[in-house]
Amino acid sequence: MRAAERAYATVRDGILCGTYAAGSRITETEVAQAAGVSRTPVREALRRLHAEGLLEFEPNHGAVVAAFERKDAEEIFELRALLEPISARRAAERATPALVAELRALAEQQIKESTRRAPGYIARIGELNDRFHRTIQRAADSPRLAKTLAGLIDAPLILRTFAQYAPGELQRSADQHLELVQAIEAHDGAWAHSVMHAHILAARATYLRARGSR
Repeated sequence: MRAAERAYATVRDGILCGTYAAGSRITETEVAQAAGVSRTPVREALRRLHAEGLLEFEPNHGAVVAAFERKDAEEIFELRALLEPISARRAAERATPALVAELRALAEQQIKESTRRAPGYIARIGELNDRFHRTIQRAADSPRLAKTLAGLIDAPLILRTFAQYAPGELQRSADQHLELVQAIEAHDGAWAHSVMHAHILAARATYLRARGSR
């Protein structure tokens, strides 16, 4: 793995698992030490994370983990509800059998995790969810759309949406992933678009419920 990729993965994983809390400062030195790289690739990694919306650069403070207020979350879900269904439709039109098989394996593993709920399952489901949505971006074969969605897909994980899911909501999310696979395998773009739209709106409803919204 390239040094910049290693630094990027170190910081990104630290943000998503809570090692780096929202609003906390991240220095080049600590990332270099944690990733075992020099400071030059760290700068590249931090710029990439900033472009994806995971970090902010503040005067006299450097890189700071982005904090999401309610209005930010609502905007993120609104944009995802508009853009990810397009990716799902394109994936249904373009996905290769190998990508369909990859998506199915991820969806089935998420169903198992949601059913068993063994220790550490929230983190594992979060990772499976991330891989599933990124695989759909690959299947959609649209670099511009994937670039636009990169930060939006990560952001809800920072909000720790899955930690707020009730068991039934976890199961529903996993079932929707499997239905998306079925729609993509059937090359039914309208079906895939509809399921993805419902999937994102359901995640938004869960987040608002956890925030005490009616």
